Amino acid sequence: MSGILEVAKRAGVSASTVSNVINGRHDKMRPETKRRVLEVIEELKYTPNIAARQLKSGQNRSIGLIIPSVANPFWGLVAHHVERAARQRGYKLMICNAERDPDVETRYAEAMLGSGITGIILGSSPLSFDYLRDVTSRGLKVAAFDQRVEEARGVITCGVSVNHELGGILAAQHLIGLGHKRIATVSGPIKTNSRIGRINGVRMALARAGLQLPDDMIWQGGGVAGFGDLEGAELGRMGVRELLSRDNPPTGIVAINDMYALGAYAGARDLGFRVPQDISIVGFDDIVLAEIAQPALTTIRQPVPAMADMVVRKLVAYVEGSVQANEPDFIDVTPQLIVRGSTTAAQVLQSA
Repeated sequence: MSGILEVAKRAGVSASTVSNVINGRHDKMRPETKRRVLEVIEELKYTPNIAARQLKSGQNRSIGLIIPSVANPFWGLVAHHVERAARQRGYKLMICNAERDPDVETRYAEAMLGSGITGIILGSSPLSFDYLRDVTSRGLKVAAFDQRVEEARGVITCGVSVNHELGGILAAQHLIGLGHKRIATVSGPIKTNSRIGRINGVRMALARAGLQLPDDMIWQGGGVAGFGDLEGAELGRMGVRELLSRDNPPTGIVAINDMYALGAYAGARDLGFRVPQDISIVGFDDIVLAEIAQPALTTIRQPVPAMADMVVRKLVAYVEGSVQANEPDFIDVTPQLIVRGSTTAAQVLQSA
């Protein structure tokens, strides 16, 4: 298959010139140069020839979605609603699972830009977006989903996120209100902004109540490589087994998301603990499994349909150049505590 360097060689131009033609940055280019590049792209059947044809007829009506993994039902739900919102606006959606790997995300972003897609939604919640600086400088617009990234202006175009700290506060306050004083958290490696925000929220709520969240009550990852997105349920199980095996176990658990919470159910059962009579568990996200679990899971709801519609609307406005001056680039959404059967008043626990 021909590559961009072969196109450049045949057309007698640089690779950057070919990239500029493909991605619509040809305002200051000689018409003859643009025509020659497009002809070579067509002749060699280079992959972005679709984009080249679109440069003649108009805009590529596609956007991209890069998420950690649809193995977590939360991200499957996000993909569903983002695709629906895109379709309602006349756009197709390209979905990529990148497992929060910056190199993989960069390759997907480069490929999308090369195919004429100029707007993507990113859901990985990294601590820094610098690895995308080069591709965004070449015209790719990136909307951050589920992360508050006002400080990333210049790389990130816009974003929509639930307030993760507030979500952590609501989860911990609920347990505190039920009389729980020994509260722990269960998570994969805490190295994303969303996870950090949730844990900080739990810590803040406990501090306001005169309680603490000791380091040994923050279980994270169990040595798993990466972020634990694929292993969430099993890690939840492992974490709760370890916490409940201690001499002075917690009576309440805030899980980093619903899959970890449902795994925590299994870990508690493994040791003979009952949910919620012996251990109360709160999740985060409100995936469809939360309501049908036994007992139904108390969790922090993210309003995914509304968030998906907002992030697609904002990204499309930037792609089409129709942004309203009075609209904020970053939208903060309020999470909601959904109380179900997995939490109850604290009991005095005996070591298992």
